[in-house]
Amino acid sequence: IMYEKINEDLKNAMKEKDTFKLSVLRMLKSALQLEQIAKKHELDDNEISAVLKKQVKVRKDSLEEYKKYDKAELVESLEKEIAILDAYLPEEMSESEITKVVEAVIDEVKPTSMKDMGIVMKKVNEQLIGKNADMSLVSKLVKEKIMTK
Repeated sequence: IMYEKINEDLKNAMKEKDTFKLSVLRMLKSALQLEQIAKKHELDDNEISAVLKKQVKVRKDSLEEYKKYDKAELVESLEKEIAILDAYLPEEMSESEITKVVEAVIDEVKPTSMKDMGIVMKKVNEQLIGKNADMSLVSKLVKEKIMTK
C-alpha cells in the first residue's frame, strides 16, 4: 500500500512539475528497489518503513553536519527532503510511549549490567517494528534504565 502511494505521488509530482519532490521520491524509489533486490521479494509496509527511516536518518545526520558549518541552503534543502519522506512514516512515537516499551522489555529481560544492552535493544526493536521511533532516543532510554537498575 505504501509503495502504491509513493508511486502515485511520484506521478503527481511529474504532472505538477514539482522537480524537488520528484527527485526526492526518485531517490526513495531507487533505495526501495535496491532493498527489494537485496531481499529478493516484494517489500511489505514494515520493510518500506525501515528503508524510509534509514533515508531520514541519513539526512538528519547530514543536517547536523551542515548546521555546524553554516550551510543554510543545504540545511533548508535537507529539511524539505525529510518532511517529504516523513509524510510516509507513521507518526513518531512520543518519549513516554517509547519509555513504556523499554520498561516492559526491561521487566521481561531483567538485565544485570550494560552487557545485556544488546539483548534489550533486540527485544525493543522487535516491539517497535512498523512504528516510527527515534532509535537514538530508544538507545539513550535503554542505557538510562539499565544503569538505574
